[in-house]
Amino acid sequence: MPMETTRVGTSLKTASEQAAATIAAMPAYPKSIRCPICQRQCLTYAELADHYAAEHPDSVAPVAVTLNVNGKACALIFEPHLTLKHVLQFHLGLTGAKEMCDRGACGSCTVIMDGKPTLSCNILAAECEGKVIQTVEGIAVIPKWKPLIDAYCKWDAMQCGYCTPGFLVAAKVLLDRNPHPTEQEINEALSGNICICGTQPRHSQAILEAVLVMAEGSDG
Repeated sequence: MPMETTRVGTSLKTASEQAAATIAAMPAYPKSIRCPICQRQCLTYAELADHYAAEHPDSVAPVAVTLNVNGKACALIFEPHLTLKHVLQFHLGLTGAKEMCDRGACGSCTVIMDGKPTLSCNILAAECEGKVIQTVEGIAVIPKWKPLIDAYCKWDAMQCGYCTPGFLVAAKVLLDRNPHPTEQEINEALSGNICICGTQPRHSQAILEAVLVMAEGSDG
């Protein structure tokens, strides 16, 4: 059984298939419009805003924001203090970006925003409207990046796996910019990501092998 394949119920799904299913399940519109304070159900965002003005005048009302995530536009309503990490997980069902330190120090929550690595625990989701966001799920569905995921599995570049999505996202950003990095350039690019299990040396090995495989594929 390929290492990237996991068992779900009685069927087998690859990482790419699981990621595609997760992205397809992302809601394009809010499933419900509910006041987070008193749980009152509203029919429209305007009704929710009026409800806040009348019943919770001292509280900040939720905001209506459309996020472009993994190529899909998602119209969401959430409280303005929520981070992008929180909204990705609890509003869109994207659990790839992990919350470890919640202080922007470990890199486990890294996503790509407008082509740059971004710590999703350190930015408000309300500030991300108009940005192009890609998570590890969005990377997993692109065939070009399968060699990178396969190499991580082959080289055991993870133990608990909690930090792995952040490393993969950072690696993808590096390879987009520099398809043939040296080991030193890889280590520098991944310097903002931390693995407390001690797999750090394995990451450069995995990425260097993925570079070779991807180069052979492009030549063919």
